[in-house]
Amino acid sequence: MANIKNIPIGELLKESGYISEEQIQQALAYQKENRGKRLGEILISLGFVTERQTLEALAQRFELKIVDLSNYEVDVEAVAKIPKQLAEKYSMLAIEQSPEGLVVATSDPLDFYGFEDVRQVTGMQLDTVLCEKEIIRGAISYYYSEVSAKQAAQKANTSTDGLEEIPLDLDINEEDGDAPIVNLLNSLVARAYSVNASDIHIEPFETKSNVRMRIDGTIVDYVTLQKSLHASLIARVKILSDLDIAERRIPQDGHFRTKIGEEFVNVRVSVIPTVFGEKAVMRLLASGGNIDYPSTYGMLEDDFEKFTAMLKSPNGILYITGPTGSGKTTTLYMVLEELSKRQVNISTIEDPVEKNLPRINQMQTNNMAGLTFDIGLRALLRQDPDVIMVGETRDAETAAISIRAAITGHLVLSTLHTNNAAATIVRLVDMGMEQYMIASSLVGVVAQRLMRKVCKHCSSERPVTIAEQAYLDPSITTVKEAVGCSRCNNTGYSGRIAIHEILMIDEAVKKMITLGSSVEEIVEYATSSQGMKTLSDRGQELVAEGITTIEELMKVAYYS
Repeated sequence: MANIKNIPIGELLKESGYISEEQIQQALAYQKENRGKRLGEILISLGFVTERQTLEALAQRFELKIVDLSNYEVDVEAVAKIPKQLAEKYSMLAIEQSPEGLVVATSDPLDFYGFEDVRQVTGMQLDTVLCEKEIIRGAISYYYSEVSAKQAAQKANTSTDGLEEIPLDLDINEEDGDAPIVNLLNSLVARAYSVNASDIHIEPFETKSNVRMRIDGTIVDYVTLQKSLHASLIARVKILSDLDIAERRIPQDGHFRTKIGEEFVNVRVSVIPTVFGEKAVMRLLASGGNIDYPSTYGMLEDDFEKFTAMLKSPNGILYITGPTGSGKTTTLYMVLEELSKRQVNISTIEDPVEKNLPRINQMQTNNMAGLTFDIGLRALLRQDPDVIMVGETRDAETAAISIRAAITGHLVLSTLHTNNAAATIVRLVDMGMEQYMIASSLVGVVAQRLMRKVCKHCSSERPVTIAEQAYLDPSITTVKEAVGCSRCNNTGYSGRIAIHEILMIDEAVKKMITLGSSVEEIVEYATSSQGMKTLSDRGQELVAEGITTIEELMKVAYYS
């Protein structure tokens, strides 16, 4: 920073040939009417120059480096040196530390007041690198959630040194953000949300407790807690979820809702007894999230057209199938939100309600009180519904009522656990449904899977092996291979993408169902006459495009 003098940014950009004197004067006139705005910001907002051009001019003049934080191994210990409030105020992030000082990423190396503030607070010399402001803000949110969680765990661990166990009345009933246990749980949920984790596992062992998170379908170790913390942390989870904190011998299920920033997050909780204490798993379902092709429910255009055609049916039943964690509920919620824009009455029966939807009547099962799926579904049919969503078809009773509802003029949406779309028919027959009833009520089946996307920062390319050629399209000669880096938690994968297999129930398929045709016969007809792409076909397309790996394809191809 020592070589940077207070040079007008306008002059610098003019020297670099990005703007003219006339544009500088326009920006200065605008600044007089809008006090408090920096000239650089005004030039960008007026469209005279881009932020990237500004950074390049600054980097060239002051011999600074521009970094890509999305591909940078940020030192979390360095991040913690600057208080979060200060980092947010000046849009600065410490990314590296050395004996000499801190390396700080900023979009404005001329913000001398900000640098002086940070220098005074940290007591360290600062070296500057440049990065776009929005990227820095996103990185601040991402890395400080980890700092907060690690500090909360450390504080909670320290507060129990030498204690056998925290008493259960340690302010865990109070909304006291300073209580170690409260702060720890809040920080864990915030961190899970920031890294798009789907689940938090709090696991007791003989001498310690482990906290792990499921990110992109893979369990990742996160932090280790003292054994003495475990009971109090579980008690806090139970209190939030309205569970019985005194009951430790049987499994319990519940949920709670929390706000992280501006986003509401529903958290589904499951607690079970294990040898060394109770294990809790918290599943997060946020009101929004990153999804490929959100306007088409995560589907490719041709699949989306088939799916919307099925949704236009005034009555009938439509199943979304796949194993646990394949995104079935997320897809259903997206569909319901779109359907709720119509003039229709939509009711759901779920276990549990994972997301609160506007304009939709949602009912949660309560087995203790006798409110099961079949009883709740019967009640919903007396509520004059147009569309009914049954969270999961678990038994013959629920399947029978759903099919009767579909035949009597309702559009029913539900989920099933099957390996592919056509197998749904066999599953319903196994449940005791008559084939003619299935044929007359079923509108369509969507089989869904989530495949991990290979990390774009560290993946490598290699030729296909002889063994792999046997089940790959001949046109695929090279494939991506997962490696692992700091950006993907050393898993080699970052993010997931949905693939779909859509079976439309036309007259020919109805006849095949009634006659008891095999799954293979139905799949053969659907692929040849309907143009259905199987899950394996869709997976191979992603491998060919370098979006995922052959290992991920094998998980899908194994079932389909």
